[in-house]
Amino acid sequence: QVQLVESGGGLVQAGGSLRLSCAASGSRFSITAMAWYRRAPGKQRELVATITSGDSTGYAESVKGRFTISRDNAKNTVYLQMNSLRPDDTAVYYCHAIYASRYAYWGQGTQVTVSS
Repeated sequence: QVQLVESGGGLVQAGGSLRLSCAASGSRFSITAMAWYRRAPGKQRELVATITSGDSTGYAESVKGRFTISRDNAKNTVYLQMNSLRPDDTAVYYCHAIYASRYAYWGQGTQVTVSS
């Protein structure tokens, strides 16, 4: 059974930093890509950052220059380093993984709250 376990969320003041982690386990297939999404109160889910098995990355315009996605292939773990956090970054952040280019899974989400 595939599991994506997120950690690292919390409460931080504006301008601060947090690092989210997502550890993937339970699949015999290789991970094609991983991503972080977020859902703010009253808003639709938004793609924040992606990283492929070849380490190509992509970012939402709203987080470019502030967030960095990375992965540790040996640990099947993806990270999201979030710097210069703003109140509008407040959301539940979800990890997403695609295995073998076809099987998609979600983590349970971790709350990030940025106070002004």
